[in-house]
Amino acid sequence: MSKFVRLANENDADILVTLNEEFNGVGVTATEVKDSLAKNDELVALAILDGVPVGFACAQCFNSFCYRSAQGEITEIYVKDTARKLGLATLLISFLEQELRLSGIRRIKILTGRSNDAAHKTYERSNYIMKDAITFQKKLLR
Repeated sequence: MSKFVRLANENDADILVTLNEEFNGVGVTATEVKDSLAKNDELVALAILDGVPVGFACAQCFNSFCYRSAQGEITEIYVKDTARKLGLATLLISFLEQELRLSGIRRIKILTGRSNDAAHKTYERSNYIMKDAITFQKKLLR
């Protein structure tokens, strides 16, 4: 079994559309994915199992006067059901950590649902520490 992670590029747009649809049901187009990959500072990693893309993860870094150094955040992680429990999520996290480290990031956070026990275990295996935080979200009306 061959598994590895690499940065996604515009040639991966179609598979990212499919994987994102499985992940969150948001119907983005390949053109939107290509535009996002070209314009954003977001890192998008692709997990490959036996030559087939089976997952992705995204990370961003940001600067604020509130912090002495840039901060990193892993914003999404998805691995197809058929490819879970093979260490791919951990590989995705490790890959993004290395990429963020090369950008000078020294602290990374991950937000996830309270009841997502499988994700919690994955993050703990990657040496993340659960903090007591509550996320509030609001959808702004037009």
